[in-house]
Amino acid sequence: MPEKTVVHDDPMLIGPPPVIGGWQSFKEFVYNGDKGTIFGRTGLSWAKIGVFYLIFYGILAAMFAAMLLVFFQTLDPRIPRWKLEESLIGTNPGLGYRPMPQEPNLDSSLIWYKGTKPENYEPWTKQLDKFLDVYRRPGLTPGRGQNIHNCDFDNPPPTGKVCEVDVKNWYPCNTENNYDFHKGSPCIFLKLNKIYDWVPDYFNDTANLPDKMPNKLKEHIKNVPQKELNTVWVSCEGENPADIENIGAVDYIPKWGFPGYFYPYENSEGYLSPLVAVHFVAPRTGVLINIECKAWAKNIKHDRADRLGSVHFELMID
Repeated sequence: MPEKTVVHDDPMLIGPPPVIGGWQSFKEFVYNGDKGTIFGRTGLSWAKIGVFYLIFYGILAAMFAAMLLVFFQTLDPRIPRWKLEESLIGTNPGLGYRPMPQEPNLDSSLIWYKGTKPENYEPWTKQLDKFLDVYRRPGLTPGRGQNIHNCDFDNPPPTGKVCEVDVKNWYPCNTENNYDFHKGSPCIFLKLNKIYDWVPDYFNDTANLPDKMPNKLKEHIKNVPQKELNTVWVSCEGENPADIENIGAVDYIPKWGFPGYFYPYENSEGYLSPLVAVHFVAPRTGVLINIECKAWAKNIKHDRADRLGSVHFELMID
């Protein structure tokens, strides 16, 4: 008898489906025209998930904004929340100086130049010009123009007003005179760091001045009118015996310290820190002079390591 041919209709018995290559599989994942999907999702699926995440992140952003609003309601833009002993700054101000070494010598404290060559001292004088520009031009500091008050010991600033620091007439420590750098007798400007609400405890009793205060400063204080004794005094001296010999005469412009009517600092609009220009009249040339300047008040402690109440720099003029 002839053999019968058996036809199998079960697709499982036909064989494995055709193998799709990796590139073809990736293209179908990106866009599958038969199923109408992009990256494995239909347009409706992408719309649903997009709306979900839009609402989800919108709620998160709203919650974050609400918390920020509550937080900022507790802050005053001009008054710090933590002051004096409660703050990280503390109650002992540091002393700063200008001009300072620039790149690439940021870690240095040496002021060095050749007095007869403008190209050597101009970097220092230009830095002072930039630093003092806000003092010479009140319009550069918001609110300063209308808030300036001509202060003195008989006329302290009213609430909300700030004292003028008129550096234009501090001869020879002014820009027109190159701050006397060209004569080998440079002017170095000192400023006391700002601490909100800090009030100096002045050395205003001439009979009770500290033993470590320089004798020249003591003699000066004894000749100051009584009303001007409320001053944060300043002194600059050579650190070592050789430095004391080489530093020469020192003048302080306009006064031998920071007048008390600048304090307390209350972050009033337009406020600028008081300055003292220290004029080294005739320092010895060709030698390195180590200089330490100190601010003097009963509540200013001196710590060279932590740079509290004093500042160190070197001066060398060839």
